[in-house]
Amino acid sequence: MTNFIPIFPLSIVVYPGEALNLHVFEPRYTQLINDCHTNQKPFGIPVVMNNQTREMGTLMKITNIDKVYDNGEMDVRTEGIQVFKILETIETVPDKLYKGAIVTYPENKDNGLSSLMEKVLAFIKTLHQLLHIRKDFKKEEAELRSFDIAHHTGLSLEQEYQLLEYTDELHRQEFLKRHLVSIIPVVAETEALKKKIKLNGHFKTLSS
Repeated sequence: MTNFIPIFPLSIVVYPGEALNLHVFEPRYTQLINDCHTNQKPFGIPVVMNNQTREMGTLMKITNIDKVYDNGEMDVRTEGIQVFKILETIETVPDKLYKGAIVTYPENKDNGLSSLMEKVLAFIKTLHQLLHIRKDFKKEEAELRSFDIAHHTGLSLEQEYQLLEYTDELHRQEFLKRHLVSIIPVVAETEALKKKIKLNGHFKTLSS
């Protein structure tokens, strides 16, 4: 299936199911939001990296326009629907300020393993304990998928985009596990170093 969608390129990765609040101020994008809201149509957020719009992105639906300011700016609530791939960018849309794209929607295989997800979640909890942070995933653990937890694993923008490119859950789970296994020892070492530095200059109780 292919179709035309308006696009709102951003230097972020949005995943299906993710809620995203936007403050929209550029005239071309306030026009896009107004058009999509009026016609109850989705729009796309393709990922921008290194000043280039990449081919993968996420289709978004507008869930609410919270506020419209006197100057036309607006606060908008949106939610990710599904991943798309750009086949062709439409630089000029008749009578519109914004760009569009012809896109296709890669099939997503929900073939993840519950045992693997349990390991990934255990690693995330370890990471968060080391960082002294708490996160609420707002879902039961058995219902969680990789897209629900990806932003909580310390991925770079490039890694988040790489995860978006995977079309099956099993590869995404394995990718997150490898990432967490690689960074947890680094974070643990950093935390140990911080504790060591804090002790410097203080009286220490030492035993032989």
